[in-house]
Amino acid sequence: MRHRKSRGKLNLKPAHRRSLLRNQVIHLITYGSLKTTKAQARQVQQLAEKVVTIARRGGDFNNMRRVKQLLPYKDAAIRSLFKDIAPRYKERAGGYTRVLPLGTRVGDTATIAKLEWVE
Repeated sequence: MRHRKSRGKLNLKPAHRRSLLRNQVIHLITYGSLKTTKAQARQVQQLAEKVVTIARRGGDFNNMRRVKQLLPYKDAAIRSLFKDIAPRYKERAGGYTRVLPLGTRVGDTATIAKLEWVE
């Protein structure tokens, strides 16, 4: 039974899934939007919301360490998160991203969606 299990498996092994989600969150921070399948976009959205919530509290050592633990690959993305993105959502209670459906992919009819920051 999968009762109360919110995390999707995405048909990947745990290490591969973690790397994929981390890289996609870094892409979202760097470029401002992300085009992927709807299932992946929803998982990336969860991680991105968590990272922004931590970054909103400020750029002290502990918050930087916690975000670095979740996104260990790009220091430039973490600096951009703390300097540019988190201050925009200082007064917002949550819901920093949105998923916009774009239709289906021709090759395998997967539902494609765009994940972007809310203004």
